[in-house]
Amino acid sequence: MNLLIVGATGTLGRQITRRALDEGYKVRCLVRSLRKASFLKEWGAELIQGDLCEPDTLPSALDGMTVVIDAATTRPTDSLSIRQVDWDGKLALIQAAKAAGIERFIFVSILDAEQYPDVPLMDIKNCTEKFLAESGLNYTILRTCGFMQGLIGQYAIPILEKQAVWVMGDSSPIAYMDTQDIARFVITALQKPETVNRSFPVVGPKAWGGYEIIRLCERLSGREAKISRMPIGLLRAVQKTARFFQWGWNLADRLAFTEVVASGKPLTADMSETYQVFGIEPKEITTLEDYMQEYFSRIMKKLKELEYEREKAKEKARKKRSPFKSAQTSAVTKKPE
Repeated sequence: MNLLIVGATGTLGRQITRRALDEGYKVRCLVRSLRKASFLKEWGAELIQGDLCEPDTLPSALDGMTVVIDAATTRPTDSLSIRQVDWDGKLALIQAAKAAGIERFIFVSILDAEQYPDVPLMDIKNCTEKFLAESGLNYTILRTCGFMQGLIGQYAIPILEKQAVWVMGDSSPIAYMDTQDIARFVITALQKPETVNRSFPVVGPKAWGGYEIIRLCERLSGREAKISRMPIGLLRAVQKTARFFQWGWNLADRLAFTEVVASGKPLTADMSETYQVFGIEPKEITTLEDYMQEYFSRIMKKLKELEYEREKAKEKARKKRSPFKSAQTSAVTKKPE
């Protein structure tokens, strides 16, 4: 079974690639930059240069492949819009996969996308799901809602560096999941015929609110967080203003996602059927407590080692004196005969 992974350099995509290689699959990755994706080649993946927004590059990428795993999405740093990548690009990929006779298409989507038609990214994900289901391809859709890896930069690092942690008031709790666990569900789907032409939620064991995560990080790090509250009204005002300017359209589309977080409705789902179909035990899934504990254990140990090295360097500097200074000190302190 030959896999084409799209979005392989992303937070989730690289974990899917790693898992697929570890399980013995032949993996090809569609990448925009061969240089930035060189680590995937070192792992054992084949790289092919291409772009979802350049449909002419897709047929060669799909040649000889039996499965497409699509974990790509726009990034905040991308110059292209959400519509260009997550709609136009995905439609081109699905159509090219159909023409190439791909046997299976796995699409990573977002939980509850159909409930937010006014949020561009959610609406596009929902429409893409429908397009894929009607394409005639054998598909599996996995609906995620948040990655634990993203919480390190959002909460853990600011607390460790005594910087402000920004929260949006009473934001919706989110059932974050470790991307390594999500990757396991993705690759396991290839071995489970009962996952064909079906959609599944793939979310963490518990939905966490922002303040709960902050308290967890404080307890594990032994440091107090500096909390700054971001008013939802301000974000909405910025979104509306950005919509007036063409250069701000992409920003406005991204800010619209705050409506999902501000809805008050938890982003979580019942995973009992997913666990049963995939043959995975709930106890095998990483909890946020365990994930953060492992991170802070490593980082606090490293900080202590660095502090120890700094103290050793200071002590060495205090003991070390230049010959000139030592001689000068001796001359001053020596009593005349």
